[in-house]
Amino acid sequence: MFFFTIRRVVSSVFVLLASSLLVFALCAASFDPLARERIRQPPPTAEYLASRAEALGLNDPFFQRYWDWLSGVVRGDFGTTVNGTEVADQLGGRILVTGRMIVLAIVVAVLLAMVVGVIGAVRQYKPSDYAFTFLAYLLIALPTFWFAAILKEFVAGGVNDLFGKRLLYTIGEQSPGISATGADAWTIWTDRLGHLVLPTLSLALLSFAAWSRFQRSAMLDVLGSDYMRLARAKGLSYRRTVWKHGLRNALIPLTTVVALGVGTLFGGAVITEQVFVWNGMGRYLLQDGIGDGDINVVLGWLLVSAVFVVLFNLIADILYAVLDPRIRLA
Repeated sequence: MFFFTIRRVVSSVFVLLASSLLVFALCAASFDPLARERIRQPPPTAEYLASRAEALGLNDPFFQRYWDWLSGVVRGDFGTTVNGTEVADQLGGRILVTGRMIVLAIVVAVLLAMVVGVIGAVRQYKPSDYAFTFLAYLLIALPTFWFAAILKEFVAGGVNDLFGKRLLYTIGEQSPGISATGADAWTIWTDRLGHLVLPTLSLALLSFAAWSRFQRSAMLDVLGSDYMRLARAKGLSYRRTVWKHGLRNALIPLTTVVALGVGTLFGGAVITEQVFVWNGMGRYLLQDGIGDGDINVVLGWLLVSAVFVVLFNLIADILYAVLDPRIRLA
């Protein structure tokens, strides 16, 4: 298991290096760091633009520019924004804001997909299976921004009216100024939780809908396998056979789908943050990055996204070996 993990870590490093090269190439071809300079009034002179290009290294060969950027990233230097602030100083807090939403959404979506997928397979063509199938296809068909708006408009108000107090929030990742008021850790934690519920549900339910279909299909294949019939013939109860022997093997396809779906979750988080006005990675990309034409911001966002995707694929590879020891020898 140790050497299997080492091999996967080493291969993930090479994948991340290739991703960083691709990210830099795309951004270098799409963004002009001097775009703001060119449209200034009065127009800058050609000599000034040439000196700025030289100072920014835009005249250097492509791989030289890539190496300078990558060596800075390794040291924690992601460059500066068009406003002169350090990208690294802004990325840290925004990663925590978006990260807690995405990680919690993955946990909720996986748990729901496991339960619903197993129930749908075990009770195939029963009313519960048809109900979960209808719900899954309905959620799959809903656009992310529309579903988030529905939760924001109706669910928050309904829950708050039901309990007679404000439990769910629809704007921001925490109440403005709560940290500056001297509130205790429990108050701050519950406030952030109230802001976290709806955005997390928005991401989790849409992901769970697709993942539950994969889990149901994988479970149906497992239930019809020979080793499941053998376990039943040896006297194991049906429930024990399903949960102890069937579910473990049926989780392997779900693990693959979840690992591949992390990138989709990042895309969904960009839209969700716009709806719920979160100051996370999504708003940072759209407003400070693409909106301002800031190449360093976009590079930082894309690299962080690539790290998350590679990291979750590494975790998936390790989980494969845990679920099926034969994979360690592959």
